[in-house]
Amino acid sequence: MKKYTFILFAFLCCFSCKNEPTITSTPSEDLIKEAIPQKRAAYAMAIHGGAGTILKANMTPEKEAAFTAKLNEALDAGEAILKNGGTAMDAVVATINVMENSPLFNAGKGAVFTNQGTNELDASFMDGKTLNAGAISGVTNIKNPINAARAVLEKSNHVMLSGPGAEKFAKEQGLEIVDPKYFWTQHRWDALENAKAKEMQLGYHDQLEFNDWKYGTVGCAALDKDGNLAAGTSTGGMTNKRFNRIGDAPIIGAGCYANNNTCAISSTGHGEFFIRYAVAHDISARMAYLKEDLATAANHVVNKTLVDAGGSGGIISVDKYGNVAMPHNTPGMYRGYAKPNDRGVFIYGE
Repeated sequence: MKKYTFILFAFLCCFSCKNEPTITSTPSEDLIKEAIPQKRAAYAMAIHGGAGTILKANMTPEKEAAFTAKLNEALDAGEAILKNGGTAMDAVVATINVMENSPLFNAGKGAVFTNQGTNELDASFMDGKTLNAGAISGVTNIKNPINAARAVLEKSNHVMLSGPGAEKFAKEQGLEIVDPKYFWTQHRWDALENAKAKEMQLGYHDQLEFNDWKYGTVGCAALDKDGNLAAGTSTGGMTNKRFNRIGDAPIIGAGCYANNNTCAISSTGHGEFFIRYAVAHDISARMAYLKEDLATAANHVVNKTLVDAGGSGGIISVDKYGNVAMPHNTPGMYRGYAKPNDRGVFIYGE
């Protein structure tokens, strides 16, 4: 009797369970965001002009006004293209050209000096639609290195060219070649002299001892009306660098990255750390695989991954919807953004 009672009880339990409504877990907020795409902005762009110990207490009103005006001029150049339906690639180049032609930034005209008293320039460029990229490094006579990086992308089968070969390629493409003296500026020369004096004082050569000598790059990330992303980065590298040192600026995935599925990024800071941790690509990967939004991914990499490793600097970025993130773990970073009816330019840690 007990045997039949147990069988009947089991049957009733199964029947009861079968007819219970199915309970499913509530979708996480991240999945909801993925399922309901955001509305894409008509266009968006972000720029930087380097990061470091940039403090208001050390900035004259005249110098602050000069940086603010030049950042706005750079935004004007790129935004004019995007407003008129131009491409993100054209906007990135035009924007960076403005900063490369200014002695205020460590790129192009304002490039810092190597230990040998020369200027060695690096740049990279990436198209988020095709994932094609171009970069040049260690060049000494190309007026606008970002133009050469784009030319490598569009007119060669390679990703990176360096030194005399990159210079020959740029000349063959009709890019503007200048006498290396074009890059000489007094304040950069003084910085080299100061670096060498401190080096003599210490008795050894270590660029890392002089924090702000390793910062200084310009970059732009942009989204155009067609939903295409692009990014570019240009730099003069570190003051007093030796041995043809190359930082993160021309390294795809470190100093520059763009992917239409996630975001476009340009980096600035202590390049060795940005290379080791593939900073730009890591932000994109967190968005792609962890489904993090741009702000979350960028803040984690800049303010957690880099800080834990001892690296410093920042990034500017635009995602596929036109959201902008510009985190930095330094006291300041020259930066700005522009979207329809929305613009901001910043220098300090606000």
